[in-house]
Amino acid sequence: MAFSLWSQLSLFIVLLVVQTPGEAATCSDCFVHSRASYYPNSEAQGTDSACGFGSFGATINGGDVSAASDLYRNGVGCGACYQVRCTNSLYCSDKGATVVITDQGSGHNTDFILSKRAFGRMAQTTDAAASLLSLGVVDIEYRRVSCSYPGKNITIKIDENSNYPHYLAFVIYYQQGKNDITAVQLCETQNFACKLLDRSYGAVWTTTSPPSGPLQIRMLFSDEDGDENWVVPENNIPQDWKVGQTYDSGVQVN
Repeated sequence: MAFSLWSQLSLFIVLLVVQTPGEAATCSDCFVHSRASYYPNSEAQGTDSACGFGSFGATINGGDVSAASDLYRNGVGCGACYQVRCTNSLYCSDKGATVVITDQGSGHNTDFILSKRAFGRMAQTTDAAASLLSLGVVDIEYRRVSCSYPGKNITIKIDENSNYPHYLAFVIYYQQGKNDITAVQLCETQNFACKLLDRSYGAVWTTTSPPSGPLQIRMLFSDEDGDENWVVPENNIPQDWKVGQTYDSGVQVN
């Protein structure tokens, strides 16, 4: 009887050990270890190219932005937010910095190339920030967190490459929460006929021969578990949309 009880206890311990790595692997709030560098020529902010945010990409989130390598995810990762903190206890704070992905890039086996401002914000003090910057590349840990833009709704900016009324391209700004925008539809507001748009690159969505009249955008949000939800903004893109203009969707998704 004693041997049987011990065998059952041993089996329970083995199962517990076997299950633990799987549970850790699916932990959405767990930190992942990596490395980070920064743009040495970016002054205090960052740069943009691969996400299509333009000069706005250097100023969003107060300039706490970053390029990403694998986390770019062929453009799906554009606009995602991450808590990034370095691990050197001499210089680094427990909070670190929250950054928005605005570009694609890597170097020195890094997952992030931060703006100089964000890189320094991982430090405990101003002097510690100077020490971090002198290192150039540091060990970090990161996790995905919700983006937050108080007082802002999801905003559509008509890309400069658009050609009214033959070709429409736009970028989506101020995406809150932790979900990804994985598909976008453009719908006529009169007969509600919709067409699926192409992700040209980054956060830029395009279509040739867009419908006439006011246009309704539908965005498909997907979470890390694969659950999907279509979101329809309150406001439409006006019939006479213009290159370079921004349009408030009237909605925000947390």
